[in-house]
Amino acid sequence: MGAQELHPDPQDGGSPAAPEGIVVGVDGSDHGQCALVWAAREAQRRRRPLHIVTAYSVPIFAASGLDGGYATVDDSVIREGAESIVKQALEKVSTYDIDATASVENGDASGVLLEMSETAELLVFGTRGRGGFVGRLLGSVSSALPAHAKCPTVTVPLICSDRLGETTEDRHIKAEQAKAGHQRVENVVVVGVDGSEQARVAVLEAAAQAERLGATLRVVCAVPQYSGSLAWVPAPMDRKALFADIQVTLDAGMAWLRSHFPNLPTESELRDGSPVDVLVDASRHVELVVVGTRGHGGFTGMLLGSTSDGVLHHAKGPVMVVPDRDDPRLADRARFGPVLGAA
Repeated sequence: MGAQELHPDPQDGGSPAAPEGIVVGVDGSDHGQCALVWAAREAQRRRRPLHIVTAYSVPIFAASGLDGGYATVDDSVIREGAESIVKQALEKVSTYDIDATASVENGDASGVLLEMSETAELLVFGTRGRGGFVGRLLGSVSSALPAHAKCPTVTVPLICSDRLGETTEDRHIKAEQAKAGHQRVENVVVVGVDGSEQARVAVLEAAAQAERLGATLRVVCAVPQYSGSLAWVPAPMDRKALFADIQVTLDAGMAWLRSHFPNLPTESELRDGSPVDVLVDASRHVELVVVGTRGHGGFTGMLLGSTSDGVLHHAKGPVMVVPDRDDPRLADRARFGPVLGAA
């Protein structure tokens, strides 16, 4: 087992280094516990350190008497509660062979985690949290952070607590789990593509994750009903011809991917339907679904913000969102066949 450390309060003179490796946000809720377990397993897979963080803001209340002014809650009481949460989290991951550290930060949770994304390899958090004194740590954070983080993020919904060996008393989640029954989780990573360069960035990250898991990578392109918004499609083109055209580009992309990951089992699917529905359905029975933060629409609009948001809000398993970034492996894509938008 690795080392464990609770970072000192920066206000007391401590100055911990910016966290690297895997960073996970916790708040004492069941949602946070699921995220913690997933993050600890990932840190062990990658042989990277795990940093556990919770954040809080001190409430300020406006006075209503003749004296006016503002009143604040005792910071020390709130901080003690937050420190208790991260200490419990450190104890929970003590059985993993990882180096784990933890810190309590004073500030807006979104801002704290966004700053940590500058140095982190991966950010992990639940889909929503308990509220309470840690406020927005797992609530709106899981909606806002993936679009702005500088590193990939993974959200872990409470519905997949059973696959992580966790339990929950949330009656809505328990009812949904009972209705769905036990579902075998395939050792597969699914990534959504739309022919855009942003999608190729997501594919490369998904392939690396599939290698870590010893999993198959499934590249999925879902084609929604043609709305007339795809300006590059000639007006007379019927849906059958559209699918044939997309398949050529998809096959070229797969050839490019295999050139960079020759030993990785890969497969592709061209599906008819809403990208959100297709990926949410896949999330029920695969290890991970990967999407990009945005796209230019590509041939299906797969990676537009509304699609990744929809997947995040409705997924039944962990979802990784990959930010746009430069990668030298993108340079040779055109050698393998048609590229969307290429001259």
